[in-house]
Amino acid sequence: MGHPNFETEKELLTQVSEGDEKAFRNLFESYYEKLYQYIFGFIKSKQVSEELVMDVFLKIWLGRDIIPQIHSFNAFLFRVAHNKSIDFLRSVARDPKFQDLLWENIQLVNNTTADSSILVQEYQNKLREAVSLLPPQRKKVYQLSREQDMTHDQIAVQLNLSRNTINNHIVEAQRFIRTYLSKNFDIALLVAIMPQVIK
Repeated sequence: MGHPNFETEKELLTQVSEGDEKAFRNLFESYYEKLYQYIFGFIKSKQVSEELVMDVFLKIWLGRDIIPQIHSFNAFLFRVAHNKSIDFLRSVARDPKFQDLLWENIQLVNNTTADSSILVQEYQNKLREAVSLLPPQRKKVYQLSREQDMTHDQIAVQLNLSRNTINNHIVEAQRFIRTYLSKNFDIALLVAIMPQVIK
């Protein structure tokens, strides 16, 4: 079903607000594809996007009595979809297993769109801030590992430290950086531009 014109949609919304299930089905069919594409743009997962579209429409149906008070249904619908997408990403970003995957992939964000480049730049600024707060030795180890792509063995030789010490420095540096970024940067927004992270 195509997108309804203003008058048709207004009538449809009135019927939905009165509990008309057929009208609700028509509304669902009118918006489904557009809403799905919008959410998929955030989530990058077909299955999750489909589930979130269903969640959005469930919220609309359960709150149908307030529909007559909504000035722009289209804007309201997409605001609900946006909020549900971000809520999902935030909940996923709190999952320890996902966090490990996220931090492994986070530096893969190289080719970004104009819209996301500012977000990536902001993330990189926060990352630099976190690194700058590391103790000198730990900071040096982390930079040699991440910025100069040296192995733990190479760093151990260069700094005359044991491999185990280097490994501990890296682990502690990553733990500090994760904590710092989780407090100072909305990881969910970064996830939204990282299609390789959520499959």
